[in-house]
Amino acid sequence: MNNFIPSQNQLHHKSEQERVVLVGVYGMQYERDIADEYIQELELLAATAGGKTIEKFLQNRDHPEPSTYIGGGKLNEILEFVKAEQIDAIIFDDDLTATQSRNIEQRTKAKVLDRSNLILDIFASHAKTSAAKTQVELAQLEYLLPRLTRYWTHLSRQKGGIGTKGPGETQIETDRRLIGKRISMLKEKLRKLDKQRKVQRKGRVDNLRISLVGYTNAGKSSLMNALTESGVKVENKLFATLDSTVRKLRVGKEDVLLSDTVGFIRKLPHRLIESFKSTLDEIRESDLLLHVVDATSPLMDDYIKTVHETLREIGADQVPEIMIFNKIDGIQDAEFLAGLKRAYPDAIPASALRGMGLESIKEAVACRLEERYIEKELILPVEDQKVVSFLHDVAQIDKLKYHEDKISVHFKINRKYLGVLNGLLERSDKDLSYVK
Repeated sequence: MNNFIPSQNQLHHKSEQERVVLVGVYGMQYERDIADEYIQELELLAATAGGKTIEKFLQNRDHPEPSTYIGGGKLNEILEFVKAEQIDAIIFDDDLTATQSRNIEQRTKAKVLDRSNLILDIFASHAKTSAAKTQVELAQLEYLLPRLTRYWTHLSRQKGGIGTKGPGETQIETDRRLIGKRISMLKEKLRKLDKQRKVQRKGRVDNLRISLVGYTNAGKSSLMNALTESGVKVENKLFATLDSTVRKLRVGKEDVLLSDTVGFIRKLPHRLIESFKSTLDEIRESDLLLHVVDATSPLMDDYIKTVHETLREIGADQVPEIMIFNKIDGIQDAEFLAGLKRAYPDAIPASALRGMGLESIKEAVACRLEERYIEKELILPVEDQKVVSFLHDVAQIDKLKYHEDKISVHFKINRKYLGVLNGLLERSDKDLSYVK
């Protein structure tokens, strides 16, 4: 079954980049100017995968053509260009059906990829750990399954490159039953990895846990390096970070745990979100999110919306958030900056590159840190040492006094331990009460 395991970096062993053309459609969901921005993002995705964009094609359509997604005239125009310029691959900004992909390939004799296929290919290139490789392979196989017939024909013609870093490169006879079995094996492996991650996270329960989130390439890793003075890998590429990286950050007198997580992107394939569930749990179980935004991006508002939609999809939309406008040093327009402040009054302007705004971020985190705690005073029977022992373990005790038959204890406790404390008090038949 090893032929299913994604093979890495095939493209990067080639002496030349693959020549690609990009295809987008507008008019169905958004206008031409938005389509222009989206296809620029697709160009960056293609470059990250190792492709060189030679041309971009856009078509205005009210609905996709069932057989070829784009109209016949535009397809003929692309076909002529592909032949004249010796194009290796055609990449569509939207997902294609198996029929559409097959028909376009038959007409153009070029490799055809859609957005999900491209993103999965990039993830395959960047997966380094066992967990990341397993998660990517699962997503690739689930993408492959409904496209099986086209994929094997496609692989019999092509020799590596963008879109082929993945399972099943040598066995054309591999069928749905074998792939289904492999998918089950991968899901079981991820369940075991998920249990291990939960054990690791339990060991960090006493620390405030913060996750950096944001649109891909917003500068999360750079900000982590600036805040923690660590050496997290930083690349000007999409999805350079796949596995969560955790570093300690000193805030006041306390250490908090800061996690750098995978970047979000519009139309992030749902199968990737599902397979990366255990990695994304780091975000969902955080006490606080630092939402990093590239303030220089013309699609900033759209990217913020995409991040919030993704957080909602993974069940992390209720986690408190601090928004950080990164790369603020790249904005010289005072009027734009003033408008940004009016629109997002609580956001923190920063520059990871210049070290700007770092203290403001730490101060905001410190304020949220204080909000986690509540001051209480408890009076309980002198023989009830179980509660006192619990408070010594998890709370900051400011004052402890023994009286004739009572103990009064004044303490500061993390709100998340109140449920456990109340459970201890409810199990007692003594007259226990909070003074404040």
